[in-house]
Amino acid sequence: MRASRSPALTGVITLFLAGCVSSAGLRPAAQPLAANRLATSRSLAGVLLSPAAWPQADWWTTFADPELDRLVQQALAGNPTLAAADARVRLAQAQAGAANAARKPQISATVSSSGIRIPSTVIPRPYGGHYSALDRIGLNFSYSFDLWGGQRAAWEAAVDRSHAAAVDAAAARLTLAADVARAYATLGAAERTQTIAESELKRATRVLVLTRQRVGAGIDNRLDLDQAAAAMAGAEADLAAQQRSVALARVALAALLGRGPDATLAVVAHPLTPAALALPADLPAELLGRRPDLVAARWRVEAAGRDIRAAKAAFYPNLNLAAGLGLAALGGGNLLEAASRYEQFGPALSLPLFDGGRLRANLAGRDAGYDLAVAQYNQTLIEALRQVASGVAALRTLDRESAAARQARADAASAWQIALIRYRAGIGSYIEALTVERSLLAADQRLATLDAARVVQSIELVQALGGGYTPAAPVTAPVPTPAVAEVHS
Repeated sequence: MRASRSPALTGVITLFLAGCVSSAGLRPAAQPLAANRLATSRSLAGVLLSPAAWPQADWWTTFADPELDRLVQQALAGNPTLAAADARVRLAQAQAGAANAARKPQISATVSSSGIRIPSTVIPRPYGGHYSALDRIGLNFSYSFDLWGGQRAAWEAAVDRSHAAAVDAAAARLTLAADVARAYATLGAAERTQTIAESELKRATRVLVLTRQRVGAGIDNRLDLDQAAAAMAGAEADLAAQQRSVALARVALAALLGRGPDATLAVVAHPLTPAALALPADLPAELLGRRPDLVAARWRVEAAGRDIRAAKAAFYPNLNLAAGLGLAALGGGNLLEAASRYEQFGPALSLPLFDGGRLRANLAGRDAGYDLAVAQYNQTLIEALRQVASGVAALRTLDRESAAARQARADAASAWQIALIRYRAGIGSYIEALTVERSLLAADQRLATLDAARVVQSIELVQALGGGYTPAAPVTAPVPTPAVAEVHS
């Protein structure tokens, strides 16, 4: 009898294995970029290099402005964006905990009572033909053996995503601090240009008054008067525009603080001076561990690789174990007696044979998810280097523009002084001096705009360099993980 069963059993097992679902032909295609292969030396040539050029965690304090320090700290303590980021971290950690719990044995207690009327045609009397209740008290045990590491890979992927969420929270703090500093600089520039616009309006008003007097005396004509009136109207419009810019800058700053618009009405923004342009000596390789968005993208690549392994494990046989122990009785009268004890033990081996393509579709989706994570990492890396290079180029140009504008302002101030001297000496007219003053105010306006642009650009360069973020462990560029290589071998 045993000999006759052996060929049949062998045939069943062979058919069983031959018919199982296959993952052949499925694999991810993307490859992470290496930072050292992205050329930057020519674009960043000539910039002062220093290991100390990486921003500090409290980089905004380098502006030495107590008001800015207070505003940044206030924003970091009360902005809803950070509360949402922290909530996402807790959610990801909870999901990682659930994935870990799924790997462990499960024990549950059951107390139940179920009744049924069993037809006597099915079970003869005395059990059939009337209603009976089955009462049960028991403990249930279940465990799924993780033979191929799929459950562990799913848990590790969830942990990786919780790490990415934590880094996202750090990135949100960096972005918020940079936004506050930019808004503060913008407010300071708007207040400065508003003051200049007020001076220009006063100047245009004096010109109009003098022109009217000169027209009345027959020195100037109607054309001169209309031109002076138009200049004053333009100065009034410019002042209104600058007042609007100040109001909007205050509202934007208040929103970043997580407060109402009245919170910044008393803020007086002081002019900020950016530090001299310098870059870290170990750029761009070290940028991988200094930019929180790059670190988060790397964690997501790792998680996507583990997702592939988890999906691949579902193609192989798995062993599940279920067991139970308790008391059961019909009618409940003898439920607590020793004779009512029952034991259950049920190991089961499962292997997918035909699932309509569900497992292959799932694995193909995980492969695509890996390719997407790698593409997002690559794009983040390219964008990071673009921001650094753009910041360097912009600051270089702005420094040259600022130097030229300061010289122009000095020349305009000298011309203004000469015009005043000529007027007081009776050589030149006051209206001539006021005309020269217009060039001085225009130079002030240009210089204020350039100073604000330099400050904003320096803030953006700090953000491009990671804003002082340091990961808990060294970070390197992602590579095709062993899990990905293994599951597709």
